[in-house]
Amino acid sequence: MTWATVFFLAAGAFGLKAAGFFGMGRLGARPTIRMLGALLPPALLAALITVQTVSVDNDLVIDARLAGVVAGGVAAWRKAPFWLVVALAAVVTGGIRAL
Repeated sequence: MTWATVFFLAAGAFGLKAAGFFGMGRLGARPTIRMLGALLPPALLAALITVQTVSVDNDLVIDARLAGVVAGGVAAWRKAPFWLVVALAAVVTGGIRAL
């Protein structure tokens, strides 16, 4: 990441804070905007996990990491405790790498 990108993102964050201070915060009071705002963080986290799992240096890589993430995702979907989700993902990833 270049310094220009860092400064651009910092200016954007500051601009959003300033817009909220100067009255644009009323826009966030609408139920639709609040619902979309609540859905954005999980979607961004899922996208980040997916990109970090299946890419290496701009190449698509399907390996043991993907199986571990899928196993952990299924365990989380089945409402397993957090420690079990992490342990299951680690065991599945390690098991496939050992093969």
